[in-house]
Amino acid sequence: MKIINKKNYKTFLRLKRKIRIRKKIWGTAEKPRLTVFKSIKYTYIQAINDVKGHTITSCSVIDKTFSSENKINKMDIAFIVGKNLGIKLIDIGIKKAVFDRNGYKYSNRIARVGDGIRESGIQM
Repeated sequence: MKIINKKNYKTFLRLKRKIRIRKKIWGTAEKPRLTVFKSIKYTYIQAINDVKGHTITSCSVIDKTFSSENKINKMDIAFIVGKNLGIKLIDIGIKKAVFDRNGYKYSNRIARVGDGIRESGIQM
């Protein structure tokens, strides 16, 4: 049996959780699926219409709309990114969404993204 290092094993377990979650979660034009991806440095969110198979809107730290002169931590940045996506969705006319945590545990940055989306007025 091949020995897998800890990093690869954790990624493997996350991908298994992701597949299991995606079997149950679908997004439509009226109620899109909000999927989150986090890297070591950045947080990305997309609103996806699974019926047509395209992205409605997206938001991340590296967008030109997000500018921060001050140094703030990743948790606060994740909250701001979630709030910005919620504002974009409200401008489009979407009031409800389904949150897809993409296999990550619902804590820390992922929870802060969800809090930001809810605070902007999106019902999840």
